[in-house]
Amino acid sequence: MGELSSVFTAVPTHKPVKKQIQFVEDKQEFSRFPTKAGRRSLSRSISQSSTDSYSSAASYTDSSDDETSPRDKTQVNSKGSSDFCVKNIKQAEFGRREIEIAEQDMSALIALRKRAQGEKPLAGAKIVGCTHITAQTAVLIETLVALGAQCRWTACNIYSTQNEVAAALSESGVAVFAWKGESEDDFWWCIDRCINTEGWQPNMILDDGGDLTHWVYKKYPNVFKKIRGIVEESVTGVHRLYQLSKAGKLCVPAMNVNDSVTKQKFDNLYCCRESILDGLKRTTDVMFGGKQVIVCGYGEVGKGCCAALKALGAIVYVTEIDPICALQACMDGFRVVKLNEVIRQVDVIITCTGNKNVVTRDQLDRMKNGSIVCNMGHSNTEIDVASLRTPELTWERVRSQVDHVIWPDGKRVILLAEGRLLNLSCSTVPTFVLSITATTQALALIELYNAPEGRYKQDVYLLPKKMVQFAACISFLKILTCTFVLV
Repeated sequence: MGELSSVFTAVPTHKPVKKQIQFVEDKQEFSRFPTKAGRRSLSRSISQSSTDSYSSAASYTDSSDDETSPRDKTQVNSKGSSDFCVKNIKQAEFGRREIEIAEQDMSALIALRKRAQGEKPLAGAKIVGCTHITAQTAVLIETLVALGAQCRWTACNIYSTQNEVAAALSESGVAVFAWKGESEDDFWWCIDRCINTEGWQPNMILDDGGDLTHWVYKKYPNVFKKIRGIVEESVTGVHRLYQLSKAGKLCVPAMNVNDSVTKQKFDNLYCCRESILDGLKRTTDVMFGGKQVIVCGYGEVGKGCCAALKALGAIVYVTEIDPICALQACMDGFRVVKLNEVIRQVDVIITCTGNKNVVTRDQLDRMKNGSIVCNMGHSNTEIDVASLRTPELTWERVRSQVDHVIWPDGKRVILLAEGRLLNLSCSTVPTFVLSITATTQALALIELYNAPEGRYKQDVYLLPKKMVQFAACISFLKILTCTFVLV
């Protein structure tokens, strides 16, 4: 592969199996409940597991928006193709502008595109992807196409899709099935449309959360066996891959991008350090000076959240079950507590553990009036939102992605994004940081697709260190160039 060959010949490193998180695959339907007059009610089908972390049947749009489901529309792009399903293909021009803006700060990914597009290292690759569909991921998708891949894409979160970007990708020829505000049924339908199409069968998977991998494994076992490699970038999806591997059911090699240094230290830490405040400010307009905030989990995401909140003058508590992370929180100046010890006094709860039922209904019952509850983890099951959908509680939509959950005594708890990922549901994330992660994902796909037979067995691997350093190096060179220009 020419000058890239040295980058893609590193010896793979096994990742030790981590402590297993249990995921329940059963779904439970919750029926419509009565509400008080004048207040908006919600009727949902809610999943009880992180396996179904995407689920929601509600879509909130402005009255000016077209309420017709994209599934009921017939749309055609300028090339005459209708192999896509987005909100409005006519928004493509606006989406293209968003993508062009993102490209300006995604130096690492653009550098990889320019360096490798002549060699086409992904020629023949048929990649099916399930990620957040934003301007930044659009740059990744178009980079994969430039490197020779055919791509079909869907969203891993029902609220994070930028409709105009999805339209721009569809206009360029990428088959995209996603729109903001999908229902649970829409979510699975979009995933299925990406996989089940005549004359096209995927041989690579790029996933964020494991939903796509789970669907292919369950519904299309013959397709799953022919997959050449899986790239997964979230802690939730990685845990599910390790579970398949431990059970002997993972029949293809998989690359764990989540635990690469570029993902942990940049995307999880620095990205969340900035985007947590953006999401909270846009949705609540709250001032954090003097507020008592508890962050559940002190991994890289928790570290970023705590640093940002502390800088604004908030009083920050941390809950953490891992003794090493708990010690780190103490050394960083945070008080490590049990959630029950401070639940009645805190103003804000932020979950970022990757686990389920971190905040239970009993704890939500004891929170004070006006408290804010949100989640910075991938799965929407960290907060027991399902337990709040009962007849005695009233849901009131305040603004987009902001609900008041009202108790019989009049107490209100502010729930953001229905417990889903706050930053991508309610705001945006820093483009430069996503460029590093996207470059890491692209390198992982290239490595798995071009690896000689026998290099990777049916297991989960970490991305070779040499590739991680390559992604960091070209990102650093961009910063260094900007510094010299300023000087």
